[in-house]
Amino acid sequence: MSATSPSPFAARRARIAAAMRDAGGGIAIVPTAPERQRNSDNDHPYRHGSDFHYLTGFAEPGAWLAIASDGTTTLVCRPKDVERELWDGIRLGPDAAPAALGVDAAVALDQLDETMVERLADQPAVWWSFDTPGLGARLDGWLERVRAKSRMGVVAPSIQRDLAPLLAAMRVRKDPSEIATMRRAATISAAAHVRAMRFCAARFGRDPGAAIPEYEIEAELLHEFRRSGAEGPAYGSIVAAGANACILHYSPGATPLKTGELCLIDAGCELDGYASDVTRTFPADGRFSAPQRELYAIVEAAQAGAVAATRPGARLRDAHDAAVRVLAQGMLDSGLLDRNAVGDVDAVIASAAYRKFYMHGTGHWLGRDVHDVGDYQQADEAPVEQPDGLGGTVVKKPSRKLEPGMVVTIEPGLYVRPAEGVPERFWNIGIRIEDDAVVTAAGCELISRGVPVAATEIEALMRAAR
Repeated sequence: MSATSPSPFAARRARIAAAMRDAGGGIAIVPTAPERQRNSDNDHPYRHGSDFHYLTGFAEPGAWLAIASDGTTTLVCRPKDVERELWDGIRLGPDAAPAALGVDAAVALDQLDETMVERLADQPAVWWSFDTPGLGARLDGWLERVRAKSRMGVVAPSIQRDLAPLLAAMRVRKDPSEIATMRRAATISAAAHVRAMRFCAARFGRDPGAAIPEYEIEAELLHEFRRSGAEGPAYGSIVAAGANACILHYSPGATPLKTGELCLIDAGCELDGYASDVTRTFPADGRFSAPQRELYAIVEAAQAGAVAATRPGARLRDAHDAAVRVLAQGMLDSGLLDRNAVGDVDAVIASAAYRKFYMHGTGHWLGRDVHDVGDYQQADEAPVEQPDGLGGTVVKKPSRKLEPGMVVTIEPGLYVRPAEGVPERFWNIGIRIEDDAVVTAAGCELISRGVPVAATEIEALMRAAR
């Protein structure tokens, strides 16, 4: 059970009930995530379902929530069990759940089927997230049992509605308590990146010929996450030495980081169910080479342009467009792209020639999931023809307008693999800079800047650690 006050969760449940009433009524069914077996008799560490925890603050497995449009809420949870609690930990139990979680009623898990059949009876509609594995089949069984009571005057829901868009619309705008948690998570993650930089600086300061395996650097991150109270990584950390930084979703291995190389770390912790997502690229021994510094300056400027474009009323896509323009110009100025072959910056953007060195988006929603829920298009606007980012066009709704309380990442990069026509001095350089940005009334706040970004500041931090 979360130690957080249940009041924000009760308010969210009330919003769901009100939205269902506005749509004609019904009942919403929300299960938490299932436990996952790792091997033999060993499970993966349990992580609750994001939607379920958003509505309850309850972290135990085996739980379900029903919300009726009249505001009545029912929790189904594991019963108290002295024997199992000896092995697995203390359970809240249904007797204590109403007072602890602010729900109207709670029943034991072995009463799930009977409870759901009872709650579904005489409801006009049932709301559930259509992408929940296995829930549709289980719901069909419950509805069949309700229909079997039709001669008794019981009516089964005649409509099924997708709950996921309703929850996504709520979750995309964070309330102050959520932002406070995300700010703490970002602070922890920034400290972990600082720790990794100092660790490398100290090792290479003692032994310039050292070679540090990526997994040792990853261990520094994990230590800082846990010692600061985070549950652990919000996603699989990326610790990429040298050429590995050009692999976007690289997993840390035994590749040694050596003097003269860059290290790209994309890592963030999860705290109280909320993710952070931070990337920094730094020189192994604390000194950027001239080619590394040249490309780093381009990425840093691209991020600054994207940050300036992240503000209320702007489109989510504006940050990407701003970053791409700076990156494309930098590719031309540095010689990564031959202007005689690709033209000026507008031509580079129109043809998507920049994708040779920058092939991903500049940001995504962030929240309870590292790639959080929320539409990326403005739902209430008509589709229009627009660039598809691949050199062509597509007809779709415009990018979503940003509002205060939304949280996004801002993460431009450059990735240079050896190739004909590419200046050799840039080969195997991969750079990404990523921060977590809360949209505010005045623009945006970067909540992960506890770790430096400017090349000179990174060098100063690492010099002090040697």
